[in-house]
Amino acid sequence: MHALYGFARHADDIVDDIPAASGAERARAEASARLGELDRVLRTGLRTGHSDHPLLAAVVDTATRYHIDERLFSGFLRSMRMDLTTTDYATRAELSAYIHGSAEVIGLQMLPVLGTVAPAEEAAPHAAALGAAFQLTNFLRDVAEDLDRGRVYLPADELAAHGVDRDLLLWCRRVGYADPRVRDALADQVARTRRIYRQAHPGIAMLHPAARPCVATAYILYSRILDVIAERGFDVFSGRAVVGGPQRAALACRTLARTVAGRVLAPRVEAAAPRRWRAGAWGWRG
Repeated sequence: MHALYGFARHADDIVDDIPAASGAERARAEASARLGELDRVLRTGLRTGHSDHPLLAAVVDTATRYHIDERLFSGFLRSMRMDLTTTDYATRAELSAYIHGSAEVIGLQMLPVLGTVAPAEEAAPHAAALGAAFQLTNFLRDVAEDLDRGRVYLPADELAAHGVDRDLLLWCRRVGYADPRVRDALADQVARTRRIYRQAHPGIAMLHPAARPCVATAYILYSRILDVIAERGFDVFSGRAVVGGPQRAALACRTLARTVAGRVLAPRVEAAAPRRWRAGAWGWRG
């Protein structure tokens, strides 16, 4: 998990270090070259099973041991390159294409590491949906910060249905509160994101027992960010929507207890599983 996170964080940092100013063409070109080199070195490592790169060595080892499809990494880097040139998304379809590479592939990378008690092809759509739901939640929480980077990660046509455009969002950023039209648009976006969470939820029960509590906790915490946004009247400009510390601590304690229970249960579940599902670090592979 650390290797996969390190790879995603490294690539994302290359992109986010680019200034939003219009005169940053050289910086964007350099970032594109760095992403291209990262892609090249990773492909070589995945082909040979070895890399001398201090980060990619761990990624290659993880991808090799868990048979993670190389296309999931190239898809992620494709979306990172989009961040260098794309600042708005006209439709849901355009945004979904970006989200597939920036978030859905992360869920699919994680699936063989976490392990499943069902065939991986059945769990995969739910894993992808969970990655998308988390990403969309980030977009809704971080509208103001993304504007500072020159980006809007919300479909322009869906915003326009409520009378919202980039200029109105920028005005809200300047004054520090959301116009009623923006609140209506974000209420619509929250409702759409909740539907994706519902699509993802059945996949939790398909995970290895030891993995379910942590993923379920992430599901609860991220979906509660939407609750906080709603409680604030869908105003994401007056402050960052976060789940309070006591709630996080309580969930962490419950997760610890359930994780211990899951590890005790795991050998019994494995013994009852079809042989074709047994392989990998926990004895599981879809």
